Amino acid sequence: MNPLNRLFLMLLLFLSLPINSQPVTETPSVLSHRDRVAVVNTVLQERLDNLLPQLMQESGLDMWLVIHREYSEDALFYSLVPQPTFAARRTTILVFYKNPKTKLVERFSVSRYPIGSFYPTRWTGGSLEQQWQRLAEIIRQLKPTQIGINVSKDWALADGLTAGLHKQLVKYLDKADVQNIVSAESLVIRWLETRIPSEIKSYPHIVAIARSVISEAFSNKVITPGVTTTDDVAWYIRHRFEDLNVRPWFQPYVNVQRQGDNNPEQSNYMGKGKRTILRGDILHTDVGLCYLTLCTDTQEMGYVLKTNEQDVPAGLKKALSDGNRWQDTLTQQFKTGLTGNEILVNAKVAAEKNQLKAAIYTHPIGFVGHAVGPTIGMWDNQKHIPIKGDWKLYQNTAYAIEGNIKTQIKEWDNEWIQIKLEQTALFDGQSVHYVAGRQETWHLVK
Repeated sequence: MNPLNRLFLMLLLFLSLPINSQPVTETPSVLSHRDRVAVVNTVLQERLDNLLPQLMQESGLDMWLVIHREYSEDALFYSLVPQPTFAARRTTILVFYKNPKTKLVERFSVSRYPIGSFYPTRWTGGSLEQQWQRLAEIIRQLKPTQIGINVSKDWALADGLTAGLHKQLVKYLDKADVQNIVSAESLVIRWLETRIPSEIKSYPHIVAIARSVISEAFSNKVITPGVTTTDDVAWYIRHRFEDLNVRPWFQPYVNVQRQGDNNPEQSNYMGKGKRTILRGDILHTDVGLCYLTLCTDTQEMGYVLKTNEQDVPAGLKKALSDGNRWQDTLTQQFKTGLTGNEILVNAKVAAEKNQLKAAIYTHPIGFVGHAVGPTIGMWDNQKHIPIKGDWKLYQNTAYAIEGNIKTQIKEWDNEWIQIKLEQTALFDGQSVHYVAGRQETWHLVK
């Protein structure tokens, strides 16, 4: 075994150590930027060597062109190139070609520079015009019958080819080859949504980082009732991510539900930010981070004990338990081949049977937070979602199981509250697994 593979296996073992505590109270270690390279690049090699050929066969494409300009990269670019890569160089053209004789997918660039050993270049350099001419020459020689490019009316992540680059491509290709150009939409979606075994092993560690920081934030380490504000806690989470050298993919949000708010039952969203946290408050946060190319999306709940309380009121315990029951009614509907809209309908029926007032807005997650794949409801639309809700469920795909339930709390004179939960989970083709557990007990500020 070569040293690089040995290092990767050691790091992967380290990353996939089981997370047993509930909630996650100890922050997992984070690799240095230098040590991340071996992990990221070995996973990329596995994806390109094993996954991409399957997906190209599935999509029916003979060739896939992924073309970028420096500082105007296709968002897909960073899922295809090794680390450390910060940008495309000038005009960077990546070519994937399914060789009909060997059945292998050849990959190379038609660019001034190769990209490590991943993409050797088939151009010796020259003017931009000569670069396009060389691409046209290669396509003429290989004679692909289906050439996929990243254009899509409905999916942003499959629409990365700019209008200017598309114009140049059509200008230089032979007319016969232009007629063979098709959208690579389905290939892009499947590439982005599919998780391979090594990613599945590392995902628990990544999600556990987010969950552990929430545990810190919703504790007396950070919160002093009557002093600390919701913004103080949100910025603590943000700075904690920065200190760990993991990238937030949105600004953390913290809000409070308080007895006396008297939220109407029909409210889509209960909770207010920009508040000083007081005893007896219900806390909620929404955070997301990205590490080792994968992103997380997590919402959890906390409670600030009153001076005469030793534990969370029974009504709140039941409310969180009902939130967990809602999660189960949703994830039990995940079946390979069902669309997001079909899962939504089935989950709403199941929630109603269980007397749960639930809203569902679950989305795919992976290389980005709001990823591609089947959308299962929107917070402001609990009905049929065209296009994205019609995408079918595949195995080995990841989701932010996101939504809320509303319930009345006896201890609050039957005021309505909302339990808002979100956890990263994997669908393996048979069932849904929370990759780093889920919240089943309240975070407590004493």
